[in-house]
Amino acid sequence: MRRIQNHARFEFYFANLDNHVLVERRDDEVVIRAARNNFSERRKSYFVRELAAEGHIPDSAAWPSPAPANGKPAIRWEIDHSWLKFNFHRMQRSSRFMQRLLLAAGATWMALVGLAFLR
Repeated sequence: MRRIQNHARFEFYFANLDNHVLVERRDDEVVIRAARNNFSERRKSYFVRELAAEGHIPDSAAWPSPAPANGKPAIRWEIDHSWLKFNFHRMQRSSRFMQRLLLAAGATWMALVGLAFLR
């Protein structure tokens, strides 16, 4: 969780949906950014209620009102993956690991094939 001035940011990852979610609580609204569009309306409402129960967003935002104050809804959902940042060091390290693994597997396979033909 990172706090920015009067704003709060909370990041979540849903493994079963393979989706990253960023919740930004601002003074007058809550913006929820999902990396992928795979949340059903039912799951969205459960998630918002859980956010309110955990204290991440105000309780008033969890229950939709018939007429929002100031004409804007309290919660805005967006599909946006631009906030995700990839760790290039970690990607390079995993690429080196996979190259070594494939090289070792290839060498082992060649040795086993060589042994099969020698017999």
